[in-house]
Amino acid sequence: MARAKRKTEPPLPPQGGLGASRARVPEGPGVRAIDFVWHLVSTQRHRHPEDDFSAVEERFREGLVVRRDATAISPDEWLAPGTDVFFYRRPAPETPVPYEVRTVFEDDTILVVDKPPFLATMPRASHITETATVRLRRATGNEELTPAHRLDRGTSGLLLFTKRRHARGPYQELFARREVDKMYEAIAPYVDVAAPTEWSHHLVKVAGEPAGSIVAGLEPNSHTEVASVTRLGASEERELQRLYGVDAPLARYVLHPITGRTHQLRLQMMAEAAPILGDTIYPTLLPAGAEDFSTPMRLRCTGLAFTDPLTGEPRSFSV
Repeated sequence: MARAKRKTEPPLPPQGGLGASRARVPEGPGVRAIDFVWHLVSTQRHRHPEDDFSAVEERFREGLVVRRDATAISPDEWLAPGTDVFFYRRPAPETPVPYEVRTVFEDDTILVVDKPPFLATMPRASHITETATVRLRRATGNEELTPAHRLDRGTSGLLLFTKRRHARGPYQELFARREVDKMYEAIAPYVDVAAPTEWSHHLVKVAGEPAGSIVAGLEPNSHTEVASVTRLGASEERELQRLYGVDAPLARYVLHPITGRTHQLRLQMMAEAAPILGDTIYPTLLPAGAEDFSTPMRLRCTGLAFTDPLTGEPRSFSV
């Protein structure tokens, strides 16, 4: 059996829960180092207002602009095309998400948490510090903490992190191979679905586009088992109807995704039953400014079960 390649340590360690950025000098005559880094910082889409040219100069003075071998780069150094440069970005301020990450289980290898809605799993686009990864790294002081899988920003529930670098691969591969049994609960208007049943569709989601779609007539690539559909109790139903401004009767849909396509459950709920309460993409894409922390999307990962890749023991977690 071929031995797995060992990943090298990054030339700059994570800082404040965030890893350093890497940029490669493009083809051409080359560029002065400070001009290259300043261009990257000044054109950063979500940048801190105080991250100006003097802040870039400070990075160089502190030796925080380096090559792949961790040697510091001087501001006036001429960089040849193909040179990799590592440095820390400074993200823009973000609106705090008014929910906490709750620990469900922890041992020496993994940390399982209950992720709240509106908190992205990892830094992406305008959501950098208000993410589960950065919050937990800062709270624990463990910069090696890494998610083994991801949940949509709007989805809440169980999220598994590895605590040490050596454990990342085995757990991430476990999820990538779809060897983890997952259960979700969605709350949406009641439709008389004959559960248990299976939903199968061909889903398409283009990277960078907020919404995906279901394409009829193509071989299904997304499969979900619907375990049960149950009307909500009267008091819970009245409260959610008031909160979300709906009159229709509401139900709890217990879903077991067999595949793991992006937005799979959200699209299939819209197609086969009803859009999930609080979904800001389906059926209508709402502007970012319309987001309301008091009406989160009612989709929650409630169960994870798998055979531990390191010990071979069965593991299961639920909320």
